[in-house]
Amino acid sequence: MNAAEQANSIEFASKIAAVVGLFKAELPDLRADLKPWANDPDTRDLVDPDSIDLGFHFPGVSRLFQCRSLLVQIRLYTDPDAGDSQTCQRGDSRREPSANCRVIGLDLAGFDHRGKRWTLSTIDNWAFSGDVTPDPTGRERLRRCCRQVFALFNMPSEMG
Repeated sequence: MNAAEQANSIEFASKIAAVVGLFKAELPDLRADLKPWANDPDTRDLVDPDSIDLGFHFPGVSRLFQCRSLLVQIRLYTDPDAGDSQTCQRGDSRREPSANCRVIGLDLAGFDHRGKRWTLSTIDNWAFSGDVTPDPTGRERLRRCCRQVFALFNMPSEMG
């Protein structure tokens, strides 16, 4: 689901802004897109409501990353040990991220004018696949961003 639609609380708006900051710290030329999905019925049927989706665009084709644009999908799940009965899902099937929503994984994809060029999923073995893949330096920078997103969303609650 578009990040702009998931930013319905101060907590999640802050975390989404922090994710943008994490990627821009590693890749300063990026321009963030909080609404990478079109708002038409066909696209809405394909969008995962248990995700926060962001797009990032380079000013041109990046040789280091072998793409022009990145799609980042942050996959959420409800942590049953959080002790809060609120879940990521509202009754009307729209999601309302809460404190007990955690990140289970990230999916990244690199695109250029020919379409999807490569993918990275942290759910499997953190390996890149596709026709081309980013340079080793670029791969490590993207993995570092993913690790930082995990830390941002899944850090233990502060005890008070």
